[in-house]
Amino acid sequence: MKIGIISFAHMHAYSYASSIQKIDGVELTGIADDDATRGAKMADTFHTKYYRDVDSLLNTEIDAVIVTSENVHHVDHVIAAAKAGKHILCEKPLAINIEDAKKMISVCKENGVILQTAFPVRFNTSIIRAKQLVEAGELGRILAMRGTNRGTNPGGWFIDPEKSGGGAVMDHTVHVVDIMRWLMNADVNEVYAEVDQLISDEQIDDCGILTLEFTNGVFATLDCSWSRNKEYPTWGDVTLEIVGREGTLSIDALSQKVNVYSDEKGLTWDYWGDDMDFGLIQDFVTTVINKQEPSITGEDGMRAVEVAIAAYESASLKEPVSIG
Repeated sequence: MKIGIISFAHMHAYSYASSIQKIDGVELTGIADDDATRGAKMADTFHTKYYRDVDSLLNTEIDAVIVTSENVHHVDHVIAAAKAGKHILCEKPLAINIEDAKKMISVCKENGVILQTAFPVRFNTSIIRAKQLVEAGELGRILAMRGTNRGTNPGGWFIDPEKSGGGAVMDHTVHVVDIMRWLMNADVNEVYAEVDQLISDEQIDDCGILTLEFTNGVFATLDCSWSRNKEYPTWGDVTLEIVGREGTLSIDALSQKVNVYSDEKGLTWDYWGDDMDFGLIQDFVTTVINKQEPSITGEDGMRAVEVAIAAYESASLKEPVSIG
C-alpha cells in the first residue's frame, strides 16, 4: 500500500510518517507541501519524494493520503484527494465549519473513497478498556462525565484564527468530545461554554470550560484550555472521569510514564506507553486494505466540530446553545 502526506504544517505529520515506516507492506511514497524548505527537508528525513503542489502528489499511483495541513485547508485537500480517488485520513478538527465538513463527507461518498478522522486517543489502552467496561454495564447507567484536554499553546498558525478556525476550544474540544460520544453512543444536544483569552499574549482563546448535555441525558464538563506552561513535562493531558449508578471510573490516558528528576531539567517524563498515533495509522491502513467502513468516520469528525462551534456561539451569547 502506498501513502502520501499532504503538508507537514501539523506536528502530527511527523509521527504519522514514522508510523507508516513501521508497517510492513506500507510505503510513504511522497510528501506535498507548499512550504518548499519544510517539504524538501521532510522528504529527505523520511527518504521519500517531495512534491511542490498537492495535484502532483495526487497524480501518482498512491492509494491514500494523510491530510495534516492547516485546519482551513482541510476541505480543499480532502476534496482534491477524493476526486483523485484516494482514500483519506484527515487530521482533527475535520473542518473549521459544518458546511465544509458536510461537503467533505459528501464528496468522499460520491467518489467512493474512505474518509477517516484522526482521533488517536481512541487507541489508548485505558480508553479502550473504559469502552469495554461501559458496554458491559459494569458502571451501570452513566450519569455524568468530567474530562480535561489541557495543553500547551502551540503557537504558529494555531493562534491565527483564519488558519486554525479558533484557539484552544477548536483545538482541544474535539478529542475528548469524540471519546465521550464513542463511549456512550450518544451525541451532544446542548452546549454552554465560558471561553476567554487569559494566559497568552496573543489575542486567541486559550481557556475554555464547556458544559455538555447528551441525547441520553448524561451531563458532562470539559476543560479544553491551553493552560500548561512551556516547561511542563509534556504537551498536556487527556483525563476522563465517568460516573455511573454502579461505579465511577477515572482515566488518565497519558499516565503511562516514569517521572525523571534531575538538576539540569527538573521534572521530565519518560513515556513508555501506547503509541496512539501508530494505532491510528495501523487502523487506517487495515481499513483501506479491507475496504471497510472506518472506525472513526467523517461524521464523527463533524459531530466533534459541531460542539466546538456551539461552544464559541454559547460564549458569545452567554447562554446555552442547542445542536441539531
